[in-house]
Amino acid sequence: MSNGRIEACFGTLEKAGRTALVAYLVIGEPSVEESLDCARAALDAGADILELGVPFSDPTADGPVIAAAAYRAIQHGGSLPAALEVAAALRKHSQAPLVLFSYVNPLLAFGEARLPAAAKAAGIDGLLLVDLPPEEGAELRAAAAREGLCVVPLVAPTTGLAREPRVLAGASGFIYYVSVTGVTGSREAPLAEAAREAAALKTRSGLPVVVGFGIRTPEQARAVADAGVDGIVVGTSIVQAIAEATERGGRTRAVAELVGKLRRGLDAR
Repeated sequence: MSNGRIEACFGTLEKAGRTALVAYLVIGEPSVEESLDCARAALDAGADILELGVPFSDPTADGPVIAAAAYRAIQHGGSLPAALEVAAALRKHSQAPLVLFSYVNPLLAFGEARLPAAAKAAGIDGLLLVDLPPEEGAELRAAAAREGLCVVPLVAPTTGLAREPRVLAGASGFIYYVSVTGVTGSREAPLAEAAREAAALKTRSGLPVVVGFGIRTPEQARAVADAGVDGIVVGTSIVQAIAEATERGGRTRAVAELVGKLRRGLDAR
């Protein structure tokens, strides 16, 4: 089914007049087992799509909160294979779309040729590779397409209209609009402008567009959604909530509470 879950999710939400809530977690923070618990808590609290973050030692697109969590996660067994294990466990209980969020290096270490089939077998619906430009990865993209996986393109404020068609060529599933030219968790993200650009991108592309980087609160989520985007991504706040909790039950409760607030904020529009 793979990519069909993503299409079905956005289609159902559009009919209901709702905005997708995409939740990001670092797999292995604070442990692989607890990552699964927190992922389930996010889904139960109202997340529509999960981004399963593969920890990497040089996460150039991530701010200090996620970068520190990635470092700890690697020490605790976080990896691409671990992310696939978590996906497989989630898939036994949920049909929510799952996106594997990674840098290219972990993928190359795993084996570029065998990843798409392994991802599909684990129940993954799409790949989001932060540092893979559209000029690279033709073999991977073709293999992903054969397995029914989408490769989520990222569009930034610096992409420009001239380059945009190249970035979006062959895109399916949805588009991730990066709200800033900096890293994740930016407190000064120009969210109003990003929301307008994302809504225009949706019109040009015909695909759902989600906005990420810098959305932390229900108020920010609602403001971005009001501009007509299809979804919002929250990562840093969730990762921080997990890091700040002092015990296992507290971590899942923190995730559930935060995701629940974001869900209610979006639904209050």
